[in-house]
Amino acid sequence: MLDTKHKSSHILGMANVLPTAKRVQILSMLCEGSSMRSISRICDVSINTVSKLLVDAGEACAAYHYETVRGVASKRVQCDEIWSFCYSKAKNVEGAKAAPDGAGDVWTWTALDPDSKLILAYMVGDRDAETAMFFIDDLKDRLANRVQLTTDGHKVYLDAVAGSFAGDIDYAMLVKMYGELGPKGPERKYSPAEFNGSKKRKITGNPDIDKVSTSHVERMNLSMRMGMRRFTRLTNAFSKKVDNHIHALSLYFVWYNFCRQHKSLKGSSPAMAAGLTDTLHDMEWIVGLIDARAPKPGRPKTYRKR
Repeated sequence: MLDTKHKSSHILGMANVLPTAKRVQILSMLCEGSSMRSISRICDVSINTVSKLLVDAGEACAAYHYETVRGVASKRVQCDEIWSFCYSKAKNVEGAKAAPDGAGDVWTWTALDPDSKLILAYMVGDRDAETAMFFIDDLKDRLANRVQLTTDGHKVYLDAVAGSFAGDIDYAMLVKMYGELGPKGPERKYSPAEFNGSKKRKITGNPDIDKVSTSHVERMNLSMRMGMRRFTRLTNAFSKKVDNHIHALSLYFVWYNFCRQHKSLKGSSPAMAAGLTDTLHDMEWIVGLIDARAPKPGRPKTYRKR
């Protein structure tokens, strides 16, 4: 039998009637690097309540990003991929007894406008040609004009960009070169290889070589690692379900684009700088997105003619 405290928390979670302030607190903590179980303890709700709210927020935010981040008049775009894993690393999935679908390495592809800091597009999948094709197709559909695009040296971008933009783009690659890893030991395990330099390669159109860079999107990826607990390295906070991984990303990206004040933008959000909105939103606004998608109380799910 549940004690009074946990019983009330359980009932709130099942009935989905958490107060707005409580939901704002939970979602804010999810975007600021807290784990789901720590949120459960601090907010005095069940872990299932936190998980359910993440799913609802992820679905609402994914739909809002899909519909709203379109017709963006960018000048430059930078793309990159960031690694994480679900359930276990790929090398351990085969020996796992109950590995769910989607277990193993998970790559998040991101496209950033370095001027407005807007996250234009994102895609979750493998680091392969198929995912690259879907990702670049999605990016193209969100742009209003010809842009200068910079990616790293990952070869799958070549066919993806050529197929999506058909030459209507100024595209360059920034190829980074690294030295050999050092001798075995802690330094090799926890430190990257020595950076030996980079080369800028013109691929299509007439890109401005001085503006060929992936620094801004790489810095944004660092913000993702710091802001989402499931991206933290060398911990047990990794995602256990790939669906929840995607929901967390969808929530984070809408919060980053529409709610987070960026210092380089003098307190504006990336969406404001990109001209998508003239309002600085907050987490209560995201709760409103969730409520707008919720079934209306008292309304039957189906109707039959008699």
